[in-house]
Formats: sequence, structure tokens, C-alpha cells
Amino acid sequence: MSVLTRDEAQTRARLLDVHRYTVDLDLTRGDELFGSTAVIRFTASAPGDTFVDIKPAAVHRVVLDGQDLDPAALDGNRLPLTALTAGEHELRIEADMRYSRTGEGMHRFTDPADGETYVYTQCFLDDVQRVFAAFDQPDLKAVFELAVTAPPGWTVLGNGIAERAEGQDGRWHIAATPHISTYLVAVAAGPWHSVRTEHAGLPFGLHTRRSLGPHMDADADEILDITRRCFDRYHEKFAEPYPFDSYDQAFVPEFNSGAMENPGLVTFRDEFIHRSAVTDTERQTRAMVIAHEMAHMWFGDLVTLRWWDDIWLNESFAEYMGYRTLDEVALAENGGHTAPRWCRTTTWTEFGVARKSWGYDADQRPSTHPVAPAPEAVPDTASALLNFDGISYAKGASALRQLVAWLGEKDFLGGINDHIARHRFGNATLADFIDSLARASGRDVHGWAERWLRTTGVDTLTAEVGTDGDAWRLAIRHSGGRPHRIAAGAYVHAPAEPGKLALRERFDLDIPGDGDPGPLTFTGPRPDLLLLNDGDLGYSKVRLDPGSWDTVVRSLSGLPDPLSRAVLWNAARDMVRDGELPPAAYLDTARAHLPQETETAIVHGVLAFARTHVADRFLPLDARPVALSTLTAICRDLLRLTEDGSAPGLRLTAVRTFIDSSVDSHRLRDWLAAGAVPGGPELDPELRWRALGRLAVLGGATPADIEAELDRDPSATGQVGAARSRAALPDPEAKEAAWKSMFAGDELSTYLVIATAEGFWHPEQHDLVADYVPRYFPDAVAVSARRGPAIAEVIGRYGFPADRADARTLRLGEECLRSGEPLPALRRKLVDQLDDLRRAVRIRETAGGH
Repeated sequence: MSVLTRDEAQTRARLLDVHRYTVDLDLTRGDELFGSTAVIRFTASAPGDTFVDIKPAAVHRVVLDGQDLDPAALDGNRLPLTALTAGEHELRIEADMRYSRTGEGMHRFTDPADGETYVYTQCFLDDVQRVFAAFDQPDLKAVFELAVTAPPGWTVLGNGIAERAEGQDGRWHIAATPHISTYLVAVAAGPWHSVRTEHAGLPFGLHTRRSLGPHMDADADEILDITRRCFDRYHEKFAEPYPFDSYDQAFVPEFNSGAMENPGLVTFRDEFIHRSAVTDTERQTRAMVIAHEMAHMWFGDLVTLRWWDDIWLNESFAEYMGYRTLDEVALAENGGHTAPRWCRTTTWTEFGVARKSWGYDADQRPSTHPVAPAPEAVPDTASALLNFDGISYAKGASALRQLVAWLGEKDFLGGINDHIARHRFGNATLADFIDSLARASGRDVHGWAERWLRTTGVDTLTAEVGTDGDAWRLAIRHSGGRPHRIAAGAYVHAPAEPGKLALRERFDLDIPGDGDPGPLTFTGPRPDLLLLNDGDLGYSKVRLDPGSWDTVVRSLSGLPDPLSRAVLWNAARDMVRDGELPPAAYLDTARAHLPQETETAIVHGVLAFARTHVADRFLPLDARPVALSTLTAICRDLLRLTEDGSAPGLRLTAVRTFIDSSVDSHRLRDWLAAGAVPGGPELDPELRWRALGRLAVLGGATPADIEAELDRDPSATGQVGAARSRAALPDPEAKEAAWKSMFAGDELSTYLVIATAEGFWHPEQHDLVADYVPRYFPDAVAVSARRGPAIAEVIGRYGFPADRADARTLRLGEECLRSGEPLPALRRKLVDQLDDLRRAVRIRETAGGH
């Protein structure tokens, strides 16, 4: 199969003006194939040759302007159209297409809970051609009108309002769209459980599979409340009204991403329909994704990038607007005094402690790239797919937050509205966006963009605090080349509250991009803690002076603002990763301060880093038992402090980490037998599978235990839990069976591949799976080549032996990169994984000397 190059896309866009697609899909042809007929009306500006994209099982007929063409002319995924004349054309292509099990194209899923089947499309980035023939590139926008034949009893959803054809139970017509890009076309069909309402004169709907219906009903009011609030808030921000005829949100099974911004039909992974207990932070995350995808209706769907080098224009903007808008609509409740259940505190805390670390990590790997890469750095769709990462999302959103801090909200939104007005239903570039912001603000936004959007890496800001008689001085060493507008907080020990810190003053700082700012002098005694980037408006590493760090070690949990605490935990995390803070010291700090932490997002973020990175990767194997003991001790403290039921989210987070870190099989078995943790919570399906998976790792579970649990929970989630637990069994036959299912077969869905990979590698089984390390690299290359980019990404991310921080694994991985010819998606993952492994080796060597 050929990937589309940027040059080819530009050539085709100069030749063609695409007007309309009329598409007919037949979903009644069995479990493997569906029928697809596409009629494309377009104009050629001059005589010439081009091609249309399609990835079929079989092409039955091709008709151009009434003349049959030879279907056998199909070359891979390209059907040539030669000797086109200038003027109007009509192309008709009839084909059979394959359903997918990897979330690409038309995904088909049969629910093990009740046997019902569902299908849905994921046409991003170049996968519409797995559904119907198309000129598949973002700048050839067109009107799309779809008809769908589905089994009786199914409901069909699409970008526009879908209606059942009169007298035909299985025939549906979807209202024609405005001009949109091919990657945004969406269809979802099945016996959906739906909740429908109306808002602002438009139909709104929520949809999920029937077996999740009761769980969606329990949260429908919350989800619709978020949706309505965000919808209204965006109409306050954007001059352009919502540009589509309806707003459906479908929570679909085995979805590869968090969500997809199809206009009028946003698709979400159905884990957002919660079967088991979740924290308020997890509810907040769902709310943020809803807000993020809605922002795309304007920025991405109404105005769309011209080529994939500008993907940040979609994702960074939606990420920033999602967090900001959710924060605003939450604080609007009762004048800011009582936030809704889904937003107990500012959304920026979760962004700071969890999301930004994704960007920081990505920006320090060899595969880093600018937020807005040069066009020649994204030569084709395969390279474009690699840039959907922490840089395009988290770093890009952080950059926009800095831009707003510099421009001001009024000028920022003025530029956005100018941009939307100029390019509505069209395509735009970074230059267009920057021009609009510069017009609205009168500022040198172009210069700012060069420093922030065209460069890579993370700046470091280091505080140097000294005293001079009755005054104290602050100097800042700036490593990097970007200008920063941040706040600094000066904190002192609260005299009447031991262990607490009080803010004495907070002041703004403008740090030039080309050097250090001049030293500042303040009257009075030096603060006990001087915190750069207080409030977390910046995107940089922060380093404290020694006196401030001593205060952090003693009093971190005594800081009054969770955002300030998040900045400090990020600083500690960075110091561990950079070899400046021993991993054991990070654990000691967590042991001292997490039991006093009230913010669930912080507890979750710190425990996740401590468990996954510190205990499993950064510490030598012989130091791991002490690390696990420290983690379970933290969790026991949290459980003791939450016995009164006042903080269920903290308690649930502690229970999860305790299970994951426990080496006490008897305790976990007792909890499973009792069906509850002493003092609560009850073990719902998620916790039961988590406990059984850990027991499997420890040798405390049998295949019969797994089958019994699967009988208890035969859902899709149960299937995933069982696959993970089987792969975790410390048995040579179980390991070989898991390996073959991942690498030798093509039957497993993406979700089951992930679960099996997650269960396979564990430090407790270091010797048992040692012989699989050299098998991993050639097998990963082979299965990726056979099954494509989605599986390549999964195998590279979840299947990699990340706990093997040793020279042997590094050597094998480097040999694979040199001679193994991995797919681009796998190559990117391996480059990143090996860089993380080198970092872990360095940290282990340092930790061994402490």
C-alpha cells in the first residue's frame, strides 16, 4: 500500500475541485465484508492524470463519466484516473470492503455480554479509503451524503441527522454535510442504547451498546450537563455558531484513541461509560475530553489544516480550549463556590501533574519535533501519524497557554474569531493562524511562533536565592531559547500551623528568550520557599535553590494550592529522570507527604510514576522490594485516613496502587473472597480483575481461577481482564501461548493485544521471560508489517520489555533499528523506548551508588 506524499497531495489539489460524495454502504453481507458504492462528482481544472484512494477486498465496477474502467488497474490502494479532460466528472466505484478488528476503517465488534454486533468508522488519518473510495486528503473538502443498509433493528448514526427510510426497516439516509474533509466522515450502526434530548434548537444524543445502557443512564445527566455547558460557553467565545445540524456522542467499543472529533458524531472509547467506581479526577478527565472534542467542531472541522504538518492547529488548540473551557464552566457554578461533581478543583491541576509530563517526556527523546514542524519534515501520511503525541497535545496546549498569558484573552479570542471567519469550511495553515493573531493584537506573534512553535526541547529555569543585609535577591539562570511569562511565589512557614506554608507574595516574571533576566532584590527576610512557575502557566523544567528544596522535603504537603504542589511534584519527577534526585529520595518524599495530600490527581500521578517508573524501571531489581513496601505503606496510610468515607477518590486510588504493589497473595485472596476491602470499597469488576491479575503475577492464581472470574464477568472488559491475567501466569506454557497470540495470529483485536502485552512482562518474572527479549524485536517487526500501523503502535508501546534496563536489550534494539526495517510507527516507538531504557540504565547506575 502506498502512503500519500505531501507533493502528491499538492499536485492533486491543484488539479481537482471535489464537490460531492454520494455513498451507499451495505452492512448486511456477513461478518467479514460490507458493500461500498461511492459516486464522486468533481472538476478537473486542466487535462491530466491522477488517482483515487481505496483499500478494498474487491473492486467490482469502476465507471468514469459513463464509461467502464478496468477494476484490475487498481495498484495497491490507488486506482489511476488517466487522461482526464478539463471540466466536470462523475466517478462511480462499487466494491467490497473488509471490516476491521484494529480500529481502522469500519470496525466490527460483537459484544460477548449479549451477542449484539456494532460497527463504526474511524476514518482518520487516511482510513476513509478502507470504507469507500475517496480523494483522501484534508484539503479536498466536499459535501458527503450517505445511505446505509443495516440489519433490521439497528440504528444508524452519522455526521448529519439520520432517518429511517419510509417502509424500509434497515434502510437509512443521513443528511448531507457541509463541506468537510474525508477523514471526518463518520457512521456508527448497531442496536444502540440511546438517550436523546434537545439543546439550543438542535438534537443532542448519547449512544452506547446495550450492555452498557444502565451504566450510561446513571451518568447521562452528568454527561449532558457538561455538553450543554461547554456548548453554551463556546458560543460565548466564538462568533461563528455551531456549524452542523446535530450533536451526537457515541461511546464505542475497542476504540483506539480517547475520542474522535467527527462533526455531528463524536466517537469516544466506551471505557468513558463507567462500569466500576471511578474518582472525581477520572470524571473530570471524561468532561475534559468532551470539551476538547467540541472545540474541534470549530477548530479542525469548520476550519481544517491543509496538510498534516499543521496537526497542532487541531490538537493543541482543542487541548487548551478543552481544559480552559471546562475550568470556566465548572467555576461558573454558584458563583464559583460549589463546583459540579465532575470538577471539584481546577482542571489545570490534572493537566499539570499528568498531561504535561507526557509532553515533557516526548520533548526530551530523539524523536522530538517542533510543535509546528516544517512542511518538509512531514513528507507523507505515515510520518504525519507519528506526530500525534505529547508534543502536539500537551506541549502545544502549554505553548498556547503561554501565548494567552502574553497576548491576553481578548486579543487571543479576537485572533481566533478572525481566523475562523476568514477560513470557514475551508483549509488554513500556521501562517494564516499567526496572521490573524497578529492582526488582532498588533504584537509580533510571528517572532513568538518562531521561538515557541518551530523549536524543540524543554527550557530549564533555575532559581538562585541569596541574602544581602535586610534584603534578599533572586537570580534566574535560563537554559534554553524561549521567552517565558511566569509567576514566582515566595512562601514562608505559617507561624501558627506547623508544617504549613503561607504565600507571602507572588510576582510576575518576564524571562527573555536570549538570556537570563536581571537579578531582583526584595526587602525583608528571604522566603523559606521560592517557587518559579507558581500557578503552572509555563512550560519548562524548574529547579529550586537548596534552601527551597529543603523546605519542600519537610513541608511540600503544607503548600495551600494544589497547582503549586503539582509544580513541585513535576520538578521532583524531572530531577529523578535527569539523575539529580535518587529514586529512593522521591519515594521518601512521597512517603512523607502523600498521606496528607487532598488532591486525587496529584496522588494518582505521584503513585503512578513511583510504581511504574521508579519501582519497575529506575531501581535495580534488588532494591525493588523496598520500593514496593514503601508504596504499600503509603497506601495503608491513605486507607487509614479515608476510613470515614470523606475522600472516596483518594481511597480508590490507594486501593488500586496497593493491589498493584502488593506481594501478599493471602491478603489479595482474602479480599477477593470477601468481595470487598476492609472498610470499603466493594470489589467491583475492575478491582476484581486488577487483584486477580496481580495474583497471577505472584503465582497465586490458576487458569481455573481466571475462567471462574470470566464466568462471573463475561463482558468485553472481562475478556480483556482474562487475557491480561492469562499472560501474567508464571508458567512457561502460558507465556508461550500469550506470545503466539500476540505475534503469530491475526485474530486478536487491538484491545486484546494490549491486554496480553500488559500481562506478559513483569520484573517478578525476570528470569522466566529472559529468552523472549531477543524474540521481541524480529517478531514485532513481522507482526507490524502484517497487521499495520495500529498494531505496530501497540506492540511498540505495550509489548516492549520496558523493565529490561540492561546493555543486552539496548544492543538488540539498536540492531533492529539498523537492520530490521520496522514500520515507521514501530520505529518511532522503538526509538523512544530505547531512549527511555538508556535513561533507566543511567539512573540505575547512579542509584546503585547512593
